Amino acid sequence: MASDEAHPAAPEAAARPGEPTPQDQGLIGHLVELRSRLLRAIAAVLAAFLALLPFSQKLYSWLAAPLLSRLPPGAHLVAIDVSSPFLVPIKLTFFAALTLAMPVVIYQLWAFVAPGLYKHEKKAALPLLVSATTLFYGGCAFAYFIVLPMAFRFLVAVTPEGVSMMTDIGHYLNFVGVMFIAFGASFELPVAVVILVLLGWVTPKQLVAARPYAILGNSVVAALITPPDAVSMLMLAIPLCLLYEVGVLAARAIARPAPTPLA
Repeated sequence: MASDEAHPAAPEAAARPGEPTPQDQGLIGHLVELRSRLLRAIAAVLAAFLALLPFSQKLYSWLAAPLLSRLPPGAHLVAIDVSSPFLVPIKLTFFAALTLAMPVVIYQLWAFVAPGLYKHEKKAALPLLVSATTLFYGGCAFAYFIVLPMAFRFLVAVTPEGVSMMTDIGHYLNFVGVMFIAFGASFELPVAVVILVLLGWVTPKQLVAARPYAILGNSVVAALITPPDAVSMLMLAIPLCLLYEVGVLAARAIARPAPTPLA
């Protein structure tokens, strides 16, 4: 009579039917963490929006100051749509709240991805995030205080005789918003250069050799972004060239030295 053979025991790590596997539990944990970080970021934007909401009209007056100060006597902004006097300041307040809460949003993004980074990656990523935020704010401030007044002075000066320049408040907000985003993104050039070097796609020596092409590219970008006058174009092209040099210097500082060949 054949003896009964013992069946091999099932591995302890195997999950029972219907139970989540460790991989599923890890994914669910990441999704829960992502939801928590997103809710905190949204809460920060909402809190900033509610805090700025009572000042929505003043915010728009502040935004319109570069144009209003250069309009001829009697000229002013107009509202074409019936709802524009209410909706446009609210829209501006939301964008202002998003900009104000951006450090909190970036921190939540950092807190979500930081546990999965190596030590040297954390060491490089945090300064890059801080630099990117600061440079974006700097680009917006540069556009508001320097570029927009010069651009509006030019646009008012070239207005044909007999034509009254009365800009719609919604169109004005869209124009200034595009300028802020364009200059804020353009000022991220040093961060982009450093990231390219960290990824190993280029070297500081190659960046120096590509300086003439960078100057040409910066001039083309400035011509496409700014209003059609030479002064505004130069006010973006020159800072971009200087920021490119800052990126090259930063890349040289963080670039790993090439290994010396063995004798």
